[in-house]
Amino acid sequence: MKRSLTGIQPSGVPHIGNWLGAIAPALDMQETHESFYFIASYHALTTARDPKLLQARIFDVACTWLAMGLNPERTVLWSQHAVPEVCELTWILSCVSSKGMLDKAHAFKDAVAKGKKQISAGLYTYPVLMAADILAFHSQVVPVGKDQKQHVEMAKDMAQRFNHLFSDVLTLPEPLIHDDVATIRGTDGQKMSKSYDNTIPLFLPKKKLRKKIMTIKTDSKGLEEPKDPDTCLVFELFSLFATEDQKAELAEKYRGGNFGYGHAKQELFLLLDKRLEEPRDRYNDLVQRPDDVRDILITGAQKARAIAQKTLLDVRSAVGL
Repeated sequence: MKRSLTGIQPSGVPHIGNWLGAIAPALDMQETHESFYFIASYHALTTARDPKLLQARIFDVACTWLAMGLNPERTVLWSQHAVPEVCELTWILSCVSSKGMLDKAHAFKDAVAKGKKQISAGLYTYPVLMAADILAFHSQVVPVGKDQKQHVEMAKDMAQRFNHLFSDVLTLPEPLIHDDVATIRGTDGQKMSKSYDNTIPLFLPKKKLRKKIMTIKTDSKGLEEPKDPDTCLVFELFSLFATEDQKAELAEKYRGGNFGYGHAKQELFLLLDKRLEEPRDRYNDLVQRPDDVRDILITGAQKARAIAQKTLLDVRSAVGL
């Protein structure tokens, strides 16, 4: 069974776009891989400036993934800062990584293109820390979106360079691209994103969930007019969670007229509320048991750190330390 590794950024309130685009595909790998999941607390420091907020977000990410189905008995879940060996490995890898390669990193190029005046060393060396995350645990498969593929390829390049210079210590990872994961649009029709404030958060109470869904942008067709489900954002979101029969039934209501967008939004609310009911209950329960969640993270960190320590011992020996 191959080992997979997934990094989770503790940024903002998780929404249904995160669920469908990242959480669900990653959790599916519990069945087919030896799965490792870490909360990227070191990575968050490139932007995080509020210590209490960062702590709260780390805890919330842990609760979210556990509520959505991460099984700590079958997987390893930890917070990145509990395995400091990745920082030492980052330095060693940085000593065999070229500036030319780091100059090509998407995040750095994007910051330069936007004219950002203060680019931290942390942002610039972000790919090296990510490589250390991957290589410290001998990860063979790293599930990522297309925009993150470069980071895995850079990690592989660093591992190959290290192995060539010293000895075959590091495992070469491969990216796993989920081509079937669609872009999830938010309430305003743009890509669902916290930065656009157009998300549907996962664990809103029922009334707030319904209120949020009622803000979804639609055209101005009246109640009596037939409507095209294929061009409607409400129907698009409904289709992400519905069965084929449910989609066909709602499409017929659209085309038949005397069915308003308010009715369609209510159908979406009922469907989504039902799908989220159990994970929402689990999430609310976990939030009330912070010590249990922390115990899971501590146990995961112990397992992860044992592997990282062995890797680092091998790396140190290889370079002569």
